[in-house]
Order: sequence, then C-alpha cells, then structure tokens
Amino acid sequence: MSSPDPVTLRGQLLLPGGLTPGALTIQAGRISRIEPDPAAPPERLILPGFVDTHVHGGGGGDTMDGPGGLETLARLHARHGTTTLLPTTITNPWPRVLAALAAVAAATAAPVTGGADIPGAHLEGPFISPGRLGAQPPFTLHPTPERVAEVLALGVVRAVTIAPELPGATAAALAFARAGVRVGVGHTRADADTVSALLAAVHASGGQGAATHLFNAMGGVEGRVPGPAGALMSDPLATLEVILDGVHVHDTAFRLARAAAPGRVMLITDAMRAAGLGDGQSELGGQPVTVRGAHATLPDGTLAGSVLTMDEALRRAVAAGVPLPEASRMASLTPAHSVGLRDRGELRPGLRADLITLDSALRVQGVWVGGVPIPAPA
Repeated sequence: MSSPDPVTLRGQLLLPGGLTPGALTIQAGRISRIEPDPAAPPERLILPGFVDTHVHGGGGGDTMDGPGGLETLARLHARHGTTTLLPTTITNPWPRVLAALAAVAAATAAPVTGGADIPGAHLEGPFISPGRLGAQPPFTLHPTPERVAEVLALGVVRAVTIAPELPGATAAALAFARAGVRVGVGHTRADADTVSALLAAVHASGGQGAATHLFNAMGGVEGRVPGPAGALMSDPLATLEVILDGVHVHDTAFRLARAAAPGRVMLITDAMRAAGLGDGQSELGGQPVTVRGAHATLPDGTLAGSVLTMDEALRRAVAAGVPLPEASRMASLTPAHSVGLRDRGELRPGLRADLITLDSALRVQGVWVGGVPIPAPA
C-alpha cells in the first residue's frame, strides 16, 4: 500500500510544455503537488509510467498460465517502467481463453505486489483470421453473439482484436465498443474498405478503434491496395499499436505511421514469456520458440511476439528521431486514453502516482506504481 506520508521527488519533470526542473509530491497514491524547482537535479528525468496495452508475458510468465504467470510478467515489466499493462491472451481452445480472462479479472481486484497495475485484459484471439495467424495457434473462432456475451459478462476485457472479414465481426465490434472496449483490427486479410467500414461503425457508436500491432499480421501498403494498414493510418480516430523493437517494424514504416497519424501512435511490447530472460528456448501458446537477440521465432521462422520492454521501446523511438515528450506520450498517455484510463499517463496533480525516473541515457532508475516504489533493473 502507498504511504500516507508525502514523498517528494526532484528532477526534470516531463510536463505538457516539456522538461521542467521541479518537485513532485506523492501522497496517498496520487500526485498531490507539482512545483518549480530550479535547483532540481538535471540528470534525473521524471516521466509518467509506461502503459502497455498488448503484452503476453515476461520473466518466464505468460497470461495463459493463470495467476502465477500474471504475477511474474507484471513484476518483470514493472522493473522496466511499465506501471500499467493489459495481460493479453493468445488463440487457444475457448475454455482456456475464458480461464485466462477469469484469472486477469481476479488480478484486477488483488494488485500484484511489486508489479504493474492490471486494470483489465486484451483479448487477442480467437476472433482472428485463420489465414493471418502469425504466431497464434490454429484455434480461431467466429465472434458469435453468444461468445461475445460470455466475454463481456466477465467484465475484464478493455481491448479486443477482431478480423473485420469474419462472419459477425461488425456486430461483435459494436457490442464491444458499446461496452467501452477498444476494438483493434488485426490478424486480418480484409481489404481497406472492409476495415474502414468497421472502424466507421465503431467510431459512430462512440467507441475507440485501433490497430493491433500495425503492419504485422495484416500486410503492407500499396498505392492500389492500401490494405488494413492504409485504412488504419488514414482513419482520423484510430489509435495505432507499434512494436518498435527493430525487428517487427522498420524505422521508416514507424516514421510513416507517425507522419500519417500524429498523436495516434502508441508503443507496445507484444512481449512473450521470454522477455527479460536472454537467448534460449521458450514457448508461446504451446509452440516452441527460439530467442536470439531481439528475434523470437517459431521453428518455421515466423516471428513469435517480442522480447521487448517499454523502456527499450522509448529509447528506440527517441533514436528514430521522436522528441522525448512525444515518445513519452506514445508510451503513456495515448495508450492509457485508448482503453479509457483517464487517471494516469501524464504528470498532473490528482492523477495516480504512476511514474518513473530515468537517467540521461533513458535508463530506468526508479519506478512508482500507485505511489509505491518498485525495484528497477539491476
């Protein structure tokens, strides 16, 4: 639990106007005060904590493992600056998917000690195209009204991935959107017009549309065949997940998304259980995975998620030419707002004290989740 006594941090605060020397006070789990402080240490950067809306695992744990896996992944990613995350499912037999969501629901009610906050889940699969599985196992299902109702009854899903070409996809997307669930387009073979129509329906209903890992498992962009990626970038409201690990998305493609969709790009990890463990053998959805450097692959060479952490994603964004304030927004405020979280994602009095301290090389030095300090990486 957070201490009732105020704690003050001094450094270069990343505020809406940019980095500002100041002092930030934490009390009862919230940011209670922000004041100028010209003498604040210039080498300490204080940013809002990262919000990862798409993460399967880390540290040897996986969402599909249940409570133990959730604790493990929440702790690993917290040490790398992620203060909020949505544990993400993978396409599996339906009972296993529901069991994983039930475990996430329990975790939302009982916070993980030393871990990131878990306000809900991302249901990625089984409502995806069997022709665009990527590294997902072949247990796809159509989003029938009965299955959608079964998911919504759990009250835990904040983001869902749907292939728009599936039978019942639009009705399902609208049901999710009306329940406040972000609707992501991904793992799809749909054409641009089909994607645009689904996004238009979601946004007309007051919902939030998104790209599930833009460019991956959806094809590329051509002049006469813009595809899902073209439709998503050109939609003025859709937010765009990007896996910026140097493997999944080329820096030029990232710059294209940023130019096409200012303020709508958000960084994710799509991390699997091997994140944080180094090279070697691992597993994803019951499939063997080999990790070498930043590459995690199935035996046939298919990319199998990533071993990325959000601090590395932030550093890569800055290295690609994104100013730190904008990169921070991509990693915090934009993803938070995309899933309806308005109490975090920026440094402002009254918001949750979810924040990180970085050194001048953007390495994590300290992490606070709801005002509670979390051990940073050694």
